Amino acid sequence: MLIHHFGSREGLWVAVIRTVEQRQRDALAALLPTLGDDLGEAMRAWWRHLADPLLHPNERLFFELYGQALQGRPGTTELLDGIVDDWLEPAVSINVAHGLDPDAARAHARLGIAVTRGLLLDLLATGDVEGTTRAFDAWVALTVPALRAPRAEASD
Repeated sequence: MLIHHFGSREGLWVAVIRTVEQRQRDALAALLPTLGDDLGEAMRAWWRHLADPLLHPNERLFFELYGQALQGRPGTTELLDGIVDDWLEPAVSINVAHGLDPDAARAHARLGIAVTRGLLLDLLATGDVEGTTRAFDAWVALTVPALRAPRAEASD
């Protein structure tokens, strides 16, 4: 039945990761309206969500399959379809809502995905919650003013 439905064991794992990723995008969409206009707090709340040890098994599986897909392992390469793009649109929408033009919003969204994944990989590898959270906070401190700047210039 596994081969019939998913093609292989790896196909099953890819389906699991895609489901988990969709649930995470749904969780982000649900979280944002509860935080009001404080973008920095929204970003920190998202990091706290991702850094929850209960999510670590799913995140380890994500990175394991991601690495296998990058190596071209049969049955895993389908994971690469949308691995960044599926996150770009929600992140671009958030950035546009905070005043960025669409091109800048897309660049900041891609950077945000990369920073978050990099720090999450760091957290899983080292277990250093405090260090990765400080690094995420530093990124937020750099990013939020950049996201706010176009809105401030537009109102001048």
